[in-house]
Amino acid sequence: MKRCALIFTTIVFGSFVAGAAVAQQKAQAKLSAEAARGKYLVQIAGCNDCHTPGYATSGGKVEEKLWLTGDQLGWRGPWGTTYSSNLRLRVKDMTAEQFVTVARSKLRPPMPWFNMRDMSDRDVKAIYAYLKLLGPAGQPAPQYVPPDKTPSGPFVQFPATPK
Repeated sequence: MKRCALIFTTIVFGSFVAGAAVAQQKAQAKLSAEAARGKYLVQIAGCNDCHTPGYATSGGKVEEKLWLTGDQLGWRGPWGTTYSSNLRLRVKDMTAEQFVTVARSKLRPPMPWFNMRDMSDRDVKAIYAYLKLLGPAGQPAPQYVPPDKTPSGPFVQFPATPK
């Protein structure tokens, strides 16, 4: 009788473990599909052009492990000098919902925040999933430099907006 109870318990416990493993695999597959969509969106939306060092100038020939780590190249205009942030560090402590809010917030040029504003929640969350999959890497981007100060590193000079 004890032997039957032991066999029964083993079967029941094994079923729970197997069920949990299948559920985990399904969750990972969903995450993988969502992250894959995020990678695709990052590529077609041009996120790497500014947020990955050397991406635009190399024709996109930058190892994926360096993607979205920010850049030391400044973007200077009437607003001051801004730097493409290290998105991988930026999302490190964010939830998907927080990322959606930040991604749709008005930011300094040349960030096309208005394009992010028009993306679906699903698309913005897919980008978030991809960033989380990549994990934190790199260093923070330099801080904003006001218009009356000259940045210490290299920068692209934008002309004043025509009147």
